[in-house]
Amino acid sequence: MFQRCLICTDFSDGLYRLVEFVPSLAASGIKQIIFLYCVPLWEEGEIPRIDEEGIAAARDRLQVATENVPEGVEVFIETPSGRPIDQIPKAAKHYQADVILTGMPIRSLLQEKLFGSTTAALAREVGTPLLILRPQLLSAYTCEELDLRCRHLFRYLLIPYDGSHASQYLVRQLSASVSNTSDNTLQQCTLISVVSEGGRRELNKDIQLKEAQAQLELAKAELEQLDLQVNTQVQAGNPYTEILDAAMVFDISAIAISSDHLGKMIEWPVRSFAGELMRRSWHPVLFFPPGIEN
Repeated sequence: MFQRCLICTDFSDGLYRLVEFVPSLAASGIKQIIFLYCVPLWEEGEIPRIDEEGIAAARDRLQVATENVPEGVEVFIETPSGRPIDQIPKAAKHYQADVILTGMPIRSLLQEKLFGSTTAALAREVGTPLLILRPQLLSAYTCEELDLRCRHLFRYLLIPYDGSHASQYLVRQLSASVSNTSDNTLQQCTLISVVSEGGRRELNKDIQLKEAQAQLELAKAELEQLDLQVNTQVQAGNPYTEILDAAMVFDISAIAISSDHLGKMIEWPVRSFAGELMRRSWHPVLFFPPGIEN
């Protein structure tokens, strides 16, 4: 599904462990892997300067990724000096990465506004899909578990779908990603639509559920053209609760989402659905930034 992967780590997010699992990542269809650590500027003194010792130390820590590289796979180490939000987009563009792996702790929108989040900023700034992983889980996996996780990063996706522009866009992007990859590892999708209990009260709930199922069938037909196994699920209730419950039930690899306005002013104080799901989910989240099909 993806072939050029940029893995961004700060050495405390668990993603650093992936240097030991290059063959496992290659088994998921990835042909080029870039490990990136941004070295902060040396702030002592009046003028900040590049920390040459820090850069050398970071390269030494990441170098193990180059020791067991399968045939046909390329591995690069990048240790630029500066802020991650500045350097990650540059590296993604230079290597033409088609997915960025990054960590993001569970936190509220208010905490994110107060303390900042590199991943949240990337979701607003870059046009490359992000696979967002929880540092707590990556740190807790055994080597055997992490090996399997790396092999099946994109095997089974849960796709929230409501017929909106963002959800239609998401299906188009997934279709393009699969079509452009000869060695596709995406095997299965479940499209889920949740009819909110506080929705259009003038309509009978049964009618709303039937409308939701009809929308899912259209998306299902598009994805089935890619030789994927596609299931549909319609639920009534709280969208966050139902989607996160479904993520546990269906043994998924990641939740795939997009948004029309993630990070824009409309999100504060009105929260975007995609942004809130990114903050709440313990499962990996594959986020397609809006507008990347241009």
